[in-house]
Amino acid sequence: MEAVVLFLVSKITEGLNFQNGLVSLVITAIGLTGASLLIKPIINLLLLPLNLLTFGFFRFLTNAITLFLVDLVLVQFSVGGFFFKGYRGELIVIPSLHLPAGPLSYLAFSFFLSLSGSLIYWLIN
Repeated sequence: MEAVVLFLVSKITEGLNFQNGLVSLVITAIGLTGASLLIKPIINLLLLPLNLLTFGFFRFLTNAITLFLVDLVLVQFSVGGFFFKGYRGELIVIPSLHLPAGPLSYLAFSFFLSLSGSLIYWLIN
């Protein structure tokens, strides 16, 4: 499911770069899943006081750190500047967003990955 979420986010936004296309996407999904299982609990434990004080507002910081670590380890995957074109419909307008490469782009991508994963999980179940 992580590969599907990465694929959808890479199509909705710009800035997730996979050097070898689908092969890199699958390797990145495996790496992100492994980092989520092994490293994310340690990061959650380290950030527990901050999450308790802010009632979980900085939960996306944990996802952004995990995404950053996967970016450091995998050569075929890189995170650049975040760009979302926006959406304009009859009932809802989502403005476009452009962030330069750096910590804010990791936060934006982690938000989109979490949101897309939650939406897909909700639709399946």
